[in-house]
Amino acid sequence: MFKKKNNYNSVAVKSTAADRSFNIVVTVFMVLILFVIAIPLWCTITLSLRPANYIGSYVEGMFLAPWDWSFSAYKSLLGNNGFLLAFTNSMKILIFGVATALCLTIPLAYGMSIKNLRGRGLLTIFILVPYVFNVGIIPVYLLIVKLGLTNKISSVFLPVAVGAYNCIIMRSFFIGIPNDLRESAAIDGCSEFMIMIRIILPLSKAIIMTIGLYYGVAFWNDYFRPMMYLDKDYLRPLPILLRNILMAAGMNEFVESNAFGNAPIEAIKAASVFMSAIPMIIAYPFIQKYFTKGTLAGSVKG
Repeated sequence: MFKKKNNYNSVAVKSTAADRSFNIVVTVFMVLILFVIAIPLWCTITLSLRPANYIGSYVEGMFLAPWDWSFSAYKSLLGNNGFLLAFTNSMKILIFGVATALCLTIPLAYGMSIKNLRGRGLLTIFILVPYVFNVGIIPVYLLIVKLGLTNKISSVFLPVAVGAYNCIIMRSFFIGIPNDLRESAAIDGCSEFMIMIRIILPLSKAIIMTIGLYYGVAFWNDYFRPMMYLDKDYLRPLPILLRNILMAAGMNEFVESNAFGNAPIEAIKAASVFMSAIPMIIAYPFIQKYFTKGTLAGSVKG
């Protein structure tokens, strides 16, 4: 017996001179972006590893041999109770903030995606108006004071727990999910809450991870709200401590810098900047595969 072979005709698309030129321009542009990101990061890392007795120019320090590196700045930071406490407070804000924001944003976005929901248009207006017209800092501050949330970690993430932009993107993603799935679940006797939990959320990992990343970066880097609402030193997160270190070094004050031992102040500044970025650097590769898919689907559909 002879097996028939299926011959598939492959059509080669010839690239034109314009296509090649475009690819070259894009490649050069991406390489430039890589250098713009990599060079400051490398400068920060090498600056944090310079020994106290280093004598040389700034450029020479970027190419310092690995056996000449000193980890005294990192040892000083990790051995300092103030830094560890600030890092813990930032982690609390990150974890509780992202969990609270997702628990509020997901049901709201799902409700806005239901086409036959009564008051859906009014709810959308209620979300969009504060997004377009900001009420300002003073009314929000007075509200936080009246609610008794000052000097509490929740005051950092509760006022911004529902982002209108994130809610709209998630709503658009939910609208793109086939309505037949919801109707089938409703016929089987599922309530809207159970449809959201058992049908919608398992299909929405991409947008949930994407919006969670948005919230996480915002809460981790937040400086202004902790400065306004947290007066106690034991509650201050990492951005506040980093700001105190940078200001103390810039004004020749040694209140914060001397608390970190004998490491060079420039190395401590660079090490604190780099360590504050480590959680996001670690988290991004695991979320990156969902990032593009969730953003594009949420932006195009609906």
